[in-house]
Amino acid sequence: MSGLARQRWTLATVLLVPLLVLAAPAPLRLAGVPPSWAVLWLLPWALADGPLSGALLGAVLGLLLDSLHPGPLTQLPVLVLMGWWWGRLGRRGAPIERSFSLGLLALLGTALLGASLALQQLLWGLSSAATVHTLLAQTLLTGLLAPMLCSLQLLLWRQLAPGLRS
Repeated sequence: MSGLARQRWTLATVLLVPLLVLAAPAPLRLAGVPPSWAVLWLLPWALADGPLSGALLGAVLGLLLDSLHPGPLTQLPVLVLMGWWWGRLGRRGAPIERSFSLGLLALLGTALLGASLALQQLLWGLSSAATVHTLLAQTLLTGLLAPMLCSLQLLLWRQLAPGLRS
C-alpha cells in the first residue's frame, strides 16, 4: 500500500465524489452541467500517489459512479487508464506543480471521459442529443476549476506523504 492509502481519512475522501455528483451544487454548474468530480479528485491523487494507486482508485471511483447511474454506460476503463497515466506522469517526469498544467491535464482527462461516454452512447444506439453540449460544458468547467481544487489537494497530499517522489 502507498503512503496516502495508509491514512484512513485520505482514502475516505473518495466517497466525496459520489456525494458531489448526487448533490450537484448549482453554483458550480455551467449551462446546467456539473464538472467532472471524478477527474478533479483522481488527478491529484494519482500524481501524488503513483500509477498503481491511481489505477486502483480509478477503478473504485468508476465502480462507485457506475453504481449511481445504472445502464450500459461505464466510466470505469477510462478512469483506470487516466489514474495509471497520471500516476506515471507524477513518478517519471518532473513534479507537476503549475496550475496551468493541472488545468490542462484535467481538461484532457474530462474530454477523454466525455468522448468515451459519447462513443458508448453511439455504440449502444442511445439518444445523444445533448452529448456535445455536455462534453464541452463539462470539459471547460473542469478545466477552469482544476487549477484551484487540484492544486490544493496536491499540496495537501504531498505533505501527508512526504516520502513519495511526486
